[in-house]
Amino acid sequence: MKKKVIASLILTTLVSSLFVGCSKEKDTSASAGGKTTEIVFWHSMGGVGGESINKMVEDFNNSQSNIKVTSQYQGSYDDAINKMKSAQQGNAGPDVMQLYDIGTRWMIDSTYATPIQKFIDAEKFDISSLEPNLLGYYTVNDKLYSMPFNSSTPILYYNKDAFKESGLDPEKPPKTFDEIKEISQRLTKKDADGKVSQYGYSMAIYGWFVEQLIAKQGQTYANNENGRKDKATNVDFDKNGSAVKVFKLWKELFDSGNFGNFGRKTSDTQNAFIAGKTAIMIDSTSVLNSVMKGINGNFEVGTAFLPKLSEGDKGGVSIGGGSLWIMDKKDEAKQKSAFEFVKFMVSSEQQVFWNKSTGYFPVTKKAYDSAELKETLTKYPQFQTAIDQLHESPLESRGALLGVFPEARQTIETNIESMLQGKMSPEEAVENSAKTINAAIEKYNKTNK
Repeated sequence: MKKKVIASLILTTLVSSLFVGCSKEKDTSASAGGKTTEIVFWHSMGGVGGESINKMVEDFNNSQSNIKVTSQYQGSYDDAINKMKSAQQGNAGPDVMQLYDIGTRWMIDSTYATPIQKFIDAEKFDISSLEPNLLGYYTVNDKLYSMPFNSSTPILYYNKDAFKESGLDPEKPPKTFDEIKEISQRLTKKDADGKVSQYGYSMAIYGWFVEQLIAKQGQTYANNENGRKDKATNVDFDKNGSAVKVFKLWKELFDSGNFGNFGRKTSDTQNAFIAGKTAIMIDSTSVLNSVMKGINGNFEVGTAFLPKLSEGDKGGVSIGGGSLWIMDKKDEAKQKSAFEFVKFMVSSEQQVFWNKSTGYFPVTKKAYDSAELKETLTKYPQFQTAIDQLHESPLESRGALLGVFPEARQTIETNIESMLQGKMSPEEAVENSAKTINAAIEKYNKTNK
């Protein structure tokens, strides 16, 4: 699965609580009995993300003496799910697990986890300072199942220097795809032999982008209110016309010769943008830090909202990334300790560190009041775009829940590739995608009643 991309939390715990928030003093109040609860945390963050998580876990362990968390990297999200399925047979899985957004329906149906709402209600824990659009994705039937952690949305990145060279206003990024069609022609450069040296626009062949462009139209991906009123029984995107608009647009841009197709790996499109081989790209907010470091001042980067397909579109964007789940291992002490750890991970101090280190949204709104985050936004004003876009997105755009989402994304991507290769029309690609995904949904629902 490709990667895929952010809010605060006021800590209202009782004096007797084991949790000490972000205090740097070590709490020994409950260690007199000599008992330390040990919990295991599975995550799927490699590189800088993994290093940051290890630092946060270390800080949590040093902040008190009652709980010890062991952090364990499990590979990709899909790898972690497969390991979870095997571990559950012997109740040997983790106590806390990071899982990608599209695994939400599957995790709920598996009953492997305890809804985090249980612990919020028991403590009367105040979640009002958490970002509502992030909470909204993981809330089903008014119950919060997991805690948002690494959250991101797609934004438009553009090369301001390339805009200036092409006679375009670098302070006026495209707001619609009609504008992208127009300016990508001006931004595309060719060598003397006619070979394109810089494309006007690019985006990876990524199912997440299709979902986002459907949401941007204010349309649903699946029925039953995107699988939130009840389990989805089929997709909606083939009936409401939203996917056909996206596929037609994709094909039109590709056929124009001004669209750089660098395949399914988002990192390949990122590298093309960094190298100046494409002037505009769409990608996750979570890659802003790595993009800026890669460019290293070679040109000025601008960011903008995800463009609209039509001027009148009223939709917004949905979050990507992942959340933290408290697993049900029938051990109340470990579950309570897991909740203390989860609260620490989404506290304002930790979320400021997380954002600065990785580029994911702070989960807590209080984080934006910190001098450190204000300094980061001053250094990287491009990230303000992501914050503004998140806040302006209606809750209705929060995205669908499907038990077969990983398979659905791969299906979409396969059909887009076939369409670009001229093997099928946009209409046929959408129809074929819907047929395959609907069959997978039907099979899943029969198995997971």
